[in-house]
Amino acid sequence: MDRLNELWPEFWDAALETLYMTTYALVLAGILGTLIGIGLYVTRPGGLMANRLVNGILELLVNFFRPIPFVIFIAVLQPVTRAVIGIGIGTTAGAFAIGIAAAFAIGRIVEQHLVSVSPGVIEAARSMGAGPWRILFTVAIPESLGPLILGYTFIVVALIDMTAMAGLIGGGGLGAFAQIYGFRKFEPVVMWAAIILIVVFVHLVQLLGTRLARVIMRR
Repeated sequence: MDRLNELWPEFWDAALETLYMTTYALVLAGILGTLIGIGLYVTRPGGLMANRLVNGILELLVNFFRPIPFVIFIAVLQPVTRAVIGIGIGTTAGAFAIGIAAAFAIGRIVEQHLVSVSPGVIEAARSMGAGPWRILFTVAIPESLGPLILGYTFIVVALIDMTAMAGLIGGGGLGAFAQIYGFRKFEPVVMWAAIILIVVFVHLVQLLGTRLARVIMRR
């Protein structure tokens, strides 16, 4: 316990780094993933703007990158990370890699929830003269918003887990703190403090996402 008191400033710095990486990755993955998911949905066969070529390219990208284990993905992405961020290691570099990796998972989640919207609702909007973009933004997305929020909540929880893995390769955060000060120096109290705070973060995110989804689905 005395060791934890000594490391208290580093502990909270690591917690802030975890929150920073999670937020950075969520914004990046949310934007890219949502665009990928919408692209998959509207260009699929029978979709609002069916396009076999575009859909095939998006499917190939998602199916190729999504199954790659994150630790390997970070290594593969190093040249891109250096080109965009200017450095291949560190908190921002780790957050960038997490965001790119998560974008493909979000893309698939967005597509699946949009596809689940009742075809009858889409056809009703078409029969009233609504165009593809209007149907997308006034029918498909609002109808799937509640489940989409649950899907994004799942991704945020996964992002927190990924920040812990990024910490093992110089990404910082609670994962690096637990590894350096807890595991390597045989300080279980320090390691469990980091684990408990990660669990608290995950619980709060899950609670907020579930409640927000309930509110939207009741409307």
